[in-house]
Amino acid sequence: MSAEFNEEQKKAITHKDGPAMVLAGPGSGKTLVITYRVKWLIEQAGVHPSNILVITFTRAAAREMEQRFKKLMESEQTPVMFGTFHSVFFMILRYAYRYTGRNIVREEERRNYVKEMIDEKELEIEDEAEFLTGILNEISYVKGEMMDLSLYHSSNCADDLFQEIYNGYEQRLRSRQMLDFDDMLVFCYELLRERPDILKMWQERFRYILVDEFQDINRIQYEIVKMLAGERENLFIVGDDDQSIYRFRGAKPEIMLGFQKDYPAAKQMILRINYRCSQEIVDGARRLISHNTKRFDKDLTAARGSRTPIVYRQFDTVSAECGDIVNGIRFYLKKEIPPEEIAVIFRTNTQPRLLAGRLMEYNIPFQMRDILPNIFEHWIAKNIVTYLKLAMGARDRSLFLQIMNRPKRYISRKMLPDPEVDLKALKQQTFGKRWLYEKIDKLEMDLYLLKKMEPYAAVQYIRNRVGYEEYLAEYASFRRMNPDDLTEILDQIQESAKEYHTVEEWFAYIEEYGEELKKQIEAGRRMDNKGVTLTTMHSAKGLEYEVVFVMDMNEGVTPHKKAVKDADLEEERRLMYVALTRAKTYLFLYSVKEMYQKEAKPSRYIAEIRYSTGSFRAGQRIKHKKYGTGTVVQIDGDKVTLRFDKNPRTKIFSLRFLTEQGMIATIS
Repeated sequence: MSAEFNEEQKKAITHKDGPAMVLAGPGSGKTLVITYRVKWLIEQAGVHPSNILVITFTRAAAREMEQRFKKLMESEQTPVMFGTFHSVFFMILRYAYRYTGRNIVREEERRNYVKEMIDEKELEIEDEAEFLTGILNEISYVKGEMMDLSLYHSSNCADDLFQEIYNGYEQRLRSRQMLDFDDMLVFCYELLRERPDILKMWQERFRYILVDEFQDINRIQYEIVKMLAGERENLFIVGDDDQSIYRFRGAKPEIMLGFQKDYPAAKQMILRINYRCSQEIVDGARRLISHNTKRFDKDLTAARGSRTPIVYRQFDTVSAECGDIVNGIRFYLKKEIPPEEIAVIFRTNTQPRLLAGRLMEYNIPFQMRDILPNIFEHWIAKNIVTYLKLAMGARDRSLFLQIMNRPKRYISRKMLPDPEVDLKALKQQTFGKRWLYEKIDKLEMDLYLLKKMEPYAAVQYIRNRVGYEEYLAEYASFRRMNPDDLTEILDQIQESAKEYHTVEEWFAYIEEYGEELKKQIEAGRRMDNKGVTLTTMHSAKGLEYEVVFVMDMNEGVTPHKKAVKDADLEEERRLMYVALTRAKTYLFLYSVKEMYQKEAKPSRYIAEIRYSTGSFRAGQRIKHKKYGTGTVVQIDGDKVTLRFDKNPRTKIFSLRFLTEQGMIATIS
């Protein structure tokens, strides 16, 4: 075995028979291990290439793995099969049922099936595109987990409505002899379970199975892989439980954690050496992830050694934060670090709106790994803009229809026969319904008052005095959403209006921003992966950069406010772990004191990254912001005992309290 491999890599590459689990930390060479193991099986262990199956999660990953292997073997022809779960399972179905590509439903058709049912039920869904995506994701989750539909609780709508949509969707697929990507898994599982002869045939074909990114596997994928591995148990899995970040897609990190219970004879290898990051980044990431309880413990080290400390900065506002990030990018560009080696990472794709605008101002080329949504195209923004257009004198029926019952005013469409709306004439149609007359009269007065306001004040008035926030709360209840998710959109819209004194100025900005965003997105496509990268934590996985800025490290952002359960919080920490380990040398962490006119607390992760109980030692002198200078007396687990000079009594603090609350000013 070549000296270019470390000892753990050698053990993994030369493993022959029986189950094995390779825990591959960030930058530890897992792709190298997989490709060289396939080569070793063929050349040294005498395994026929056609008996080897390599499974990964995306077509791009499967293609890259196959290309690396062909280059390694110096041959374009190899009967080793590289594929995704879906491509492999569909191949099995194709042989059994003669399916072709024409039997696979297109994404557009799936959405149309659900939309047809919404239209039939005459449901008023404001965020229809988001609703369709949510429902289809839930359908996928139910199939992937092999769940009893009657026991599933929808997070997008009432359970009985979801069951109707699910059954209607399935009926449409079956009547057209179509199957979706999840059916490929379900049908394959059922086929192999019910036909031992077919299962035996594929077990003979695939005698050695290698699975990449195993931490992202779901229940049904795992059950099929176990069946294919059969009694030989030549199942070689590679992954990192600390990088499992797709629970929302059905990924089950606990499957990897329980692998050795299913396969007690499985050998375990840990790729401990990180060839990507500096020691400072590896140490910070290790301190962070050590706070998760459900994980394999790994003592990782950096091959590159020590470089430069992780930098943490806190700013008063998001605007100041974005200004500093832009200055940092310009600094490294002047140091001739290519823009492709610089990334800004954030939790959700709505965060970089202001940053993108600043980059445009400085003509810094950037590429978005995710679609940067134009917040002004959101239905809530359109409602706000419509109110202001009506306040400025517009009376188009199409505009009025958008907001006339937001909040509920019980105005009927039948009361609006003309292309233009006359509010005085509308009041005359109330026919003694005093309550309806008063609602229309109030709307007329609201529009009159809005006309005199600056944009920021006008949005505030619409939210509170017009009653738009009450409407959002009712809608959130119907959609089983957290109303805070909708008010956050309102916050962002209102924040954008702050700098403008007239509605006309704000509208001009909205139009200009939309046009500039389109140009930038188009330019990003033409640049072919050139420019500074703006990416969510999810989309950053698998990538690496010389310089990384992680923005908005605040409670409620990361960890996200939706993360309440322990499992959710552990996944949020894994997301941050992924973000940190994208950086090779320079890593900057940012938080703000205020977000949308509200106090914002620094993320708990900042403390976890910077400190661990290993940061303290007995006899060490520290300065505490409240109690003054003191001495570390004892460290026990996550508890630190301190004795202060002014008050000789000892005090015991949890590490999280000391660091999260910013209580430690200096450690010397």
